[in-house]
Amino acid sequence: MSSNDQTNQPSLIGGHAEYVKGVAQAAVGSVTGSQAWTASGEQAKAHAVSDMKAAGEARDSAGKGLGKAEELAGKAVGCEGMVREGGESKRE
Repeated sequence: MSSNDQTNQPSLIGGHAEYVKGVAQAAVGSVTGSQAWTASGEQAKAHAVSDMKAAGEARDSAGKGLGKAEELAGKAVGCEGMVREGGESKRE
């Protein structure tokens, strides 16, 4: 698969990274009292959740061999969806 096939595809890893960025922005906004930072963080988190849901629905977990890694990464970042999907794909 070429990289062009994946450029417009939502990514679980990218979604998690964007979510973390949103949490950080919202925290900065909360600490500094900046409504713009808080709103930007909340918007980033909402977009990230949407991307993660789309990536989870579109993924083909069969044959990837990443189930255990995804499950461990999910446990590390506290993402129940990654833990569940990693567990499911490692059993297949």
